[in-house]
Amino acid sequence: MGKSVPKHVAIMMDGNGRWGKQRGLTRSEGHYAGAKTMEKIIDASIDLGVEVLTLYAFSSENWSRPMEEVNYLMHLPVKFFKQKLPEFQRRNIVVRISGNLEALPTRTKTALKNAVNETADNTGLIVNFAFNYGGRDDILQAVRHIVKELQDEKMDLTQLNEQVLQQCLYTKELPDPELVIRTGGEKRMSNFLLWQSSSAELYFTDVFFPDFDGPLLEKAVRFYQEKNSELIV
Repeated sequence: MGKSVPKHVAIMMDGNGRWGKQRGLTRSEGHYAGAKTMEKIIDASIDLGVEVLTLYAFSSENWSRPMEEVNYLMHLPVKFFKQKLPEFQRRNIVVRISGNLEALPTRTKTALKNAVNETADNTGLIVNFAFNYGGRDDILQAVRHIVKELQDEKMDLTQLNEQVLQQCLYTKELPDPELVIRTGGEKRMSNFLLWQSSSAELYFTDVFFPDFDGPLLEKAVRFYQEKNSELIV
């Protein structure tokens, strides 16, 4: 694109349910449409040269949604990776998961972990699915880990700094996002990558996620570039 592209783009994929409702469909059908759009955004990210794409697939707050919708969202990764994992392998895509997997149904957890394991040796675009993820929970679980290290005398309090805490987050192996996009018209972080997004550019669009496509992602990247006008050397 001529200017620096953000290495890590994170997207809050909001508006699937409302998209479905506007069309006389169920919220689950809206989520299915969102999953199809996810494939387009992965393709566009590769074309743009993005290195890490984080997708907010299931928030830790989403458990409060109707049971039928939650059950569908738990089934969606099983169906998605059954269909897409061979293609991910062919395209050298790496799958990562950020979130509390232990609280998930067995089939969902198995599908997610299998996708991570099967793509571990790939070297292309990293697609990080934030699943059963919450920013506050992320920080809290990191603090618990550090407290245990202190109790076990594996760490001295004087060693504690931002880098130590960051290495205990779910995203410890990833760079912080430089661009965070939220679709669907809302303008709030909704407990998404709270620590990691402290310096990110925030981009909000009224477009529901199922209608968010490659050109709209490119528009968001151009917004980032306007804010960060340093040219590639």
